[in-house]
Amino acid sequence: MSARIGQAAPDVSLQGVVDGNFKNVSLDDYKGKWVVLFFYPLDFTFICPTEITEFSKRNGEFKALNAQILGVSVDSVFSHKAWLKELGNLNYPLLSDMTKEVSRKYGVLLEEKGIALRGTFIIDPEGKLRYQLVHDLGIGRSVEEILRVLGALQTGELCPVEWKPGKKTLGKG
Repeated sequence: MSARIGQAAPDVSLQGVVDGNFKNVSLDDYKGKWVVLFFYPLDFTFICPTEITEFSKRNGEFKALNAQILGVSVDSVFSHKAWLKELGNLNYPLLSDMTKEVSRKYGVLLEEKGIALRGTFIIDPEGKLRYQLVHDLGIGRSVEEILRVLGALQTGELCPVEWKPGKKTLGKG
């Protein structure tokens, strides 16, 4: 199954690093919450740490919106744990997709390189995929924009261009 907006999000069940320990993490663990699932190419690279640490710094804003962040790459949990010694502890799980199965399901795997593009997915509390954006390897994503889109989705209303939380929506669609 490939990830499609409006459909059930493909299953995610991976081992990850949570608070410095190895733990199995699944989308099912977060039923009733919004999930921001993001893929990045590799540990120990240049752009990835800027995104990963920004998500961690802004985790409180996601939690205030009843959202859980999950980061995923094709690196092993051992690579994640070693990298986190440099980055510091994160406020969300960093998951290992060594088989590349989940990256493939979400359509972000670059088969020829064996790594994932920068994909961001928002999954609603019922497990339905509501947003996806995929970037080229050389472009970092905007955590601010992800928060804006999450807030817009949570209104359940039509949100015009440049809508921001607290601004007027266009009402129900």
